[in-house]
Amino acid sequence: MPRILSIDYGMKRTGIAVTDEMQIIASGLTTVPSETLIVFLKEYFSKEKVEKVIIGEPKQMDGTPSESAVIIEKFIKTFQDNFPEMPLDRVDERFTSKMAFQTMIDSGLKKKQRQNKALIDEIAATIMLQDYMNRR
Repeated sequence: MPRILSIDYGMKRTGIAVTDEMQIIASGLTTVPSETLIVFLKEYFSKEKVEKVIIGEPKQMDGTPSESAVIIEKFIKTFQDNFPEMPLDRVDERFTSKMAFQTMIDSGLKKKQRQNKALIDEIAATIMLQDYMNRR
């Protein structure tokens, strides 16, 4: 069974998570600089079967698009130009970064480790993906 990949896209870096081959568990994969994301995905897709990509949709508390929505829409256009056959789903990413930070606290990471923004992005992508799978 192919995997599902999740992207927590940001201006500087992007957190990536992926399911296992049975699509039961979401795990953090890595964090990459956003400017190298397409190159990373091309390499990853050439090695692994991916059924679908999930990307966060940033929203305000009232449900309207956040300021970063324009940046993500631009990335989505680039993604679709590079991977026209790959299905793409959008998911609400409100609170994923806060949930990721709380997960780091709950797992006992020290303050210095919790300052690792790349880890927060990777965990946020994992939370988005697990939530997506739970709702299916």
